[in-house]
Amino acid sequence: MLLQLSHIFKWVNSGGQRIFLLKDINLNVAEGEFISVMGPSGSGKSTLLNVIGMLDTFDEGTYDFLDTSVHNLREKHRANLYKEYIGFVFQSYHLLDELTVKENLEMPLLYKKHRSSERKALVADMLDRFNMVAKKDLFPAQLSGGQQQLVGVARALIASPKLILADEPTGNLNSEQGEEIMEQFKQLNNEGVTIIQVTHSEKNAAYGKRIIKLLDGRMV
Repeated sequence: MLLQLSHIFKWVNSGGQRIFLLKDINLNVAEGEFISVMGPSGSGKSTLLNVIGMLDTFDEGTYDFLDTSVHNLREKHRANLYKEYIGFVFQSYHLLDELTVKENLEMPLLYKKHRSSERKALVADMLDRFNMVAKKDLFPAQLSGGQQQLVGVARALIASPKLILADEPTGNLNSEQGEEIMEQFKQLNNEGVTIIQVTHSEKNAAYGKRIIKLLDGRMV
């Protein structure tokens, strides 16, 4: 089992009342799964993704990732765990504007203390895989939305994560660009990478082998 969420609750206190963002979430994810998470706005989809990605804590329940109890870890150790195993793809790309495509791709490798020659080889591989060799010295602002998102996907993949978390990865793209991203995910999943995506699109959700629906913080 890659990860296991048991009885996860997350809430915020507002005016003396608890407002639940997640309610009693139980989820087991095996290695190699492709899961789509759907639900209306405010149903807790992004919160769930952030909890799985260790960017967000929770108030009650247990979370085990590769036999490590995430709920018992200090923040620094949590950060080490997700940098090691998890790649994120966000709707708003999250590229660093002042870095070139090549430098953006290199960022996750700096955390992992790869040697310079290794970094160059891995970056060259990714540029090749995503047909972006000609764009390696451009800055994000010089790219189309689709190209920026491809760089975002490439950056998520470069450190060979076990798990890709994608939050509305095609939300800002036209249908052709969106399809290109989804086909990349499908290919990665075929290669054994586990993928959990949050999406509003039935078409994108259908790429998943399992669909989870959320409503008001609960799985339905």
